[in-house]
Amino acid sequence: MAKRNIFRGLAAVLALGMCMTGLAGCGSEKRADGKTEIEVVSYKPEAVKAFEKIEKRFNETHDDIHLTISSPNEAMTILKTRFIREDYPDIIAIGGDINYSNFLDADLFEDISGLDEVQTVKQAYLDMDKELEFIPKDGTYALPYVANAAGILYNKDLFEENGWKVPTTWQEFTTLCDEIKQSGTLPLYLGFKDTWTCLAPWNALAVGLTDSDTCNQVNMGNTTFSDTYGPVAEKMRALLDYAEKNPYAYGYNDACTAFARGESAMYPIGSYAIPQIKSVNPDMNIGSFTFPANDEESDNVLNSGIDLQFSVMKACKNKEAAYEVLKYLYDDETIQIYLDDQGGIACKDGDFAIPETLKDMRPYIENNRMADYQDHHYPSEMSVDAMIQTFLLDTSDNAQEKFLKKFDSDWKRYNRDLIRKVQDYQKEQGDEQ
Repeated sequence: MAKRNIFRGLAAVLALGMCMTGLAGCGSEKRADGKTEIEVVSYKPEAVKAFEKIEKRFNETHDDIHLTISSPNEAMTILKTRFIREDYPDIIAIGGDINYSNFLDADLFEDISGLDEVQTVKQAYLDMDKELEFIPKDGTYALPYVANAAGILYNKDLFEENGWKVPTTWQEFTTLCDEIKQSGTLPLYLGFKDTWTCLAPWNALAVGLTDSDTCNQVNMGNTTFSDTYGPVAEKMRALLDYAEKNPYAYGYNDACTAFARGESAMYPIGSYAIPQIKSVNPDMNIGSFTFPANDEESDNVLNSGIDLQFSVMKACKNKEAAYEVLKYLYDDETIQIYLDDQGGIACKDGDFAIPETLKDMRPYIENNRMADYQDHHYPSEMSVDAMIQTFLLDTSDNAQEKFLKKFDSDWKRYNRDLIRKVQDYQKEQGDEQ
């Protein structure tokens, strides 16, 4: 509750501050050399080398703008503190998640729908940002840059040696798991001691078994999680039959290490785990396929989310200079610098190489058969990861019913103000028609 109240206080201060100051702040001032300073704050400290290279190349090729990109640790905390002080950067680089939703709801971002670059974004990622809006807004408020993908990593050499085929339906998947188990190999490694890892298969199942706007539909009062998440919970529990004994005794690092050493044929986790796995076994031949959650392959959806996107602050004093920075960032060569360093999937349409490890996901990526991580809509205070772990540990006959009932009640508890806002908006729209 405390964290929720803190952010509500932040939102209130932001709203009041912007009304009183006319969006004063923002550091785009002229430098001593006459150049306009544009500051970008990124939440990706692991990408600092890529951003240093991009910053250097930009400054070498622009006489009128100086670009500074910082990637501090605890960037979200720093940004929220700066916002309270009305010390706004010009552009922020964040993920497509609940933080983006909160900042957008506080009216911090400029509408960039008029930029040519927006027209080159894969539609699936524009749709994901739209679904992150608490209340529908006209316009575009972020430029999606790079995405990741989550499904099931698999040991390609083991698959080839044993003649195992990548499954495309739930039945094929469970049949494969049975076959692998009978061969004496562990089908899956889970590593659920770290509760956040429970969200990896949960999200990958949920995008195929529920609508992408499920959370918003719940907020509008059109459905409940008890009505929609049953199949997700059921298939989540089914994974335990094919995993290591007591998966709650092993964490993320343990699972990465075990998979790297060939102790399991598959690992239901996102592509973000590949560097960790490769640090243990650099030569491992890793593939990744979309979680086959459905009875028909055509119903499957790739779990892909926006890992990084850029938003121009409404308070930015030199927006034309900021737009010039976005134009440079969205140049194919610049995007490739980032991809070469960090990997991932370009959110921009174009001839960008898809990593070999994601080759099996290519048809989904190219055909926009993708949906965002459901947990990007979950409030952190709700601790859904711990809820899932508790559900899986519960062996009682009504464990699933209790879990889904708690999901509904906790959702109302932690989203009370948001639900009221959404339903008030609905009522207003109805009154206007």
